[in-house]
Amino acid sequence: MDSELLIPDGLGWVRGTPAGREWLAALPDRLAACAAHWSLRVEQPFAYAFASLALPAELPDGTPVVLKLQYPDPDSVHEATALEHWAGVGAAQLLGHDPDRRALLVERCVPGTPLHALAADEALDVAVGLLPRLWRPAGAPFTPLAEETAGWVEQLPLDWDRAGRPYERRLLDAALGLLADLVGSQGEQVLVNQDLHAGNVLRATREPWLVIDPKPLTGEREFGVVPLVRGAELGHSPDAVRHRLDRLSAELGLDRERVRGWTIGQTLAWSIGEGQVFPNQVEVVRWLLDAG
Repeated sequence: MDSELLIPDGLGWVRGTPAGREWLAALPDRLAACAAHWSLRVEQPFAYAFASLALPAELPDGTPVVLKLQYPDPDSVHEATALEHWAGVGAAQLLGHDPDRRALLVERCVPGTPLHALAADEALDVAVGLLPRLWRPAGAPFTPLAEETAGWVEQLPLDWDRAGRPYERRLLDAALGLLADLVGSQGEQVLVNQDLHAGNVLRATREPWLVIDPKPLTGEREFGVVPLVRGAELGHSPDAVRHRLDRLSAELGLDRERVRGWTIGQTLAWSIGEGQVFPNQVEVVRWLLDAG
């Protein structure tokens, strides 16, 4: 890449901290080192980046790949390990990993059309076929859902207070109660992806659809559909959310009430971040509590 590196607008939030500014300042050198290490021809970053810098690139033989430079947050620590665990079955293949630079070289999905380009029920058909292939038994080094939940339970009241109590207390109390009930009564522990929404499943050629950008945990299958239930990509309304909850629970043989509880808990935990409140997330929690 000969021109100046263009940072996507979605990564603007990292400028708000000294660590973020330091990460941004180091990106050009990291990019140059990774391009040299893997002999890549690199293009400008994808515009949708929010938590990492992802750039289309080519290997010397013309193979299209993605170079991903991760922001060093805990959610992405085991992304490469999850991709290795899946070994290209239902997910993009990991082609290279430089842990010191937090850099991944990953198969590029071509044409890369996101799952939410389909009609909602067609997208759910894809998800129903894809998810069981990803739910493999797993343990260390992935963070257990129980441990992640403990962090939400501790952080939720603090975030709620610091953000000026942006939603009614009953939502907070309900989420904390549901998480307390769910965490100790889980079923079989499998590899789940807490960010598997319809923008992180892309049309490809090696397989029709592949998952990208995992944020892996080990937990029960009921947790594994939460991002699709809550995500606005397939429609943001009470009916759309409940329809996804009903279809995914029924067709994947999941306990609907456990899926609903995990969705309420994680969605509220993710409704405040980087100093901002995400009202769509709060609405999903409200809808699921008020009408189930």
